[in-house]
Amino acid sequence: MVTTVLGDVIERARRRNFVGRRDELRAFGDALSGRSSRRVLFVHGPGGIGKTTLLLEMSARARAAGRVPVLLDGREIDPSPEGFLQAAEEPGTVLLVDSYEHLGALDGWLRREFIPGLPADGLVVLAGREAPSAAWRVDPGWRQIVAIHQVDHLDETDSADLLARAGVTEPARQRLLTLGRGHPLTLALLADVAGGGAVPESLAEVPDLISVLLESLLRDAPSEAHMTGLATCARAWLTTEDLLRKTVGAEAPEVWGWLQRRPFVHCRPGGLTPHDLTREVLEAEFERRSPDRYRSLHRIIHDHVVAGIRATTGLDRQLLAQQLAYLHRRSPLTDAYFSLRSQGTAAVVPARPEEYAPILELIDRGEGRVSATLAEGWFADEPDHLNVVRTEEGVVGFAYGIFCPCGSPMEERDPVVRAILDYIARTAPTRPGERVDIGRFWSGIREAQRDKYALLAGSVSSIMIWCTEPVAWSFVVSVDPSYWGPFFDYLGFRPLVEVTVAGRLHVAYGMDWRRFPVEAWLDLMNEREHQGGTGPPPDSALRPPPLSRAAFGDAVRSALPNLHRPDRLAGCPLVGSRLGADAGELRASVVAAVGRLAGTPKGDQLRAVLNRTFLRAAPNQEAAAEVLGLSFSTYRRNLARAVEQVTELLWAMEIGTADPTGVGEQEMSTD
Repeated sequence: MVTTVLGDVIERARRRNFVGRRDELRAFGDALSGRSSRRVLFVHGPGGIGKTTLLLEMSARARAAGRVPVLLDGREIDPSPEGFLQAAEEPGTVLLVDSYEHLGALDGWLRREFIPGLPADGLVVLAGREAPSAAWRVDPGWRQIVAIHQVDHLDETDSADLLARAGVTEPARQRLLTLGRGHPLTLALLADVAGGGAVPESLAEVPDLISVLLESLLRDAPSEAHMTGLATCARAWLTTEDLLRKTVGAEAPEVWGWLQRRPFVHCRPGGLTPHDLTREVLEAEFERRSPDRYRSLHRIIHDHVVAGIRATTGLDRQLLAQQLAYLHRRSPLTDAYFSLRSQGTAAVVPARPEEYAPILELIDRGEGRVSATLAEGWFADEPDHLNVVRTEEGVVGFAYGIFCPCGSPMEERDPVVRAILDYIARTAPTRPGERVDIGRFWSGIREAQRDKYALLAGSVSSIMIWCTEPVAWSFVVSVDPSYWGPFFDYLGFRPLVEVTVAGRLHVAYGMDWRRFPVEAWLDLMNEREHQGGTGPPPDSALRPPPLSRAAFGDAVRSALPNLHRPDRLAGCPLVGSRLGADAGELRASVVAAVGRLAGTPKGDQLRAVLNRTFLRAAPNQEAAAEVLGLSFSTYRRNLARAVEQVTELLWAMEIGTADPTGVGEQEMSTD
């Protein structure tokens, strides 16, 4: 074939580089040949997804089939019947309209007048960012001749094909595949960058590319609130209207509706989520444009999710725990989280008894028969903390945890648990009422502890415990420390215990929450979620070693007479404990504990004794007894009882079984 004009050269080159879109082209071919009754094809999808390229391929195929295609651009047409007729005056039997979102004002006219007047073998393709209006889908007549195709991202095979045809070779091709995430325009732009010899490690390294993509993402945002809504959607795994109320206030309903209509935002059962590439582009731009503001937004989202975990139960709690896990964009396992998120939501739920056998098989396969036997003993004694991930394949991942002491003989029989408890007893013993949380077994169906579903089950189970349960220590046991070590280093957990079981090394990574409370850890994680970082908490952030129960009681008795002497109270061993970081916070905790005695049996009397002895103190104890109308011996008995009661309440606050803000006092004995 002899090429006569330059346009033919361009078209042939374009067609040689076309990949994918088999379903759309098959539907177009069937309509073109008459094998299908469809006469109006809608193709819709976000900017840069390849709609224009698809229309050009359709135009070339129509021409090759002997038809006369007419290709229009909605951006260049006056949105009026006259303007459209003028643009479409060139005769043709195949009409292809690009950027149809710019012709919304003509949608009804096209449906009622223009298209019904076309020849019976005419074919119309309308390509835009938004799905067609309901009128095209609900009318019985139109339903017979309309087909709707959502143009999505390319799969990995087609993406690799696109890069190969653009001249990108390995290993650069694999890196660009990861960055491009199936978005055709991004892949094409990345191929162009790679052609100059530079293979970027992240999209942030290619600001010109981001600018091109952002133009299609941001140009429709009508206000600053909508921009903030986009930023929220980019940062949060799932965006709900409740979350938007935290970030955009009263405009949340309007912004929610607008986000729902964006072609690059998907509506899932738990909320809205953008495509991963869209998320990365938006994040890179918002972090570049206003880093402090974006950091504040991240904190709002983080705190909203943590508060939700603590306020909910069941499936809602585990979903929020997933959201907190997915905020860790800069952890050593970021790619695994991305892989999980791209597949949608998989719930982490309690195991059923009939699932114990396949779980034990997973442990046998990954850790050996001895570990499986130990797990079987634990499941029989303590079955309540076994969680699983289920798909159509059945159980694909699980995590099992233990709270110690639990009274089970398995605490002695299991060498790993025994070694952890021995370590605690030697270094920082638990105190009366304190518990140790041990993530003992976890694995996945394909890659043992490296399996993405093991990551999901383990992360979600641990987050729910750490955010809601009062524990002194937490440990997670891994049989694959070379893989998991960097992740636990990111979490601030240290490898504290090593045990070999049947020839297999088990490493237990631990955290003493009494030295570094969960709230401080969440603050640390908030920083690392945003900017990375590794290693244990700095020594300057640690609280003093926890006091024994006896030493704690002595410290309370020494603090009470000094509540009005901040200089002396500052030297109390309780400063730096859960009761307060400084003398002021410690005094507030003690005053609150005294106040809680009211309403309990004899509580008003005991509170009055403490009040007159320490808070609004009389000159001496004899005077206090006189003011209270008590004999001195009765006063002394009541004072001893009152000090004992307030010490018990402060102890409950210290070990986490009573909330310092007032929840949990019902757990105290006041008989």
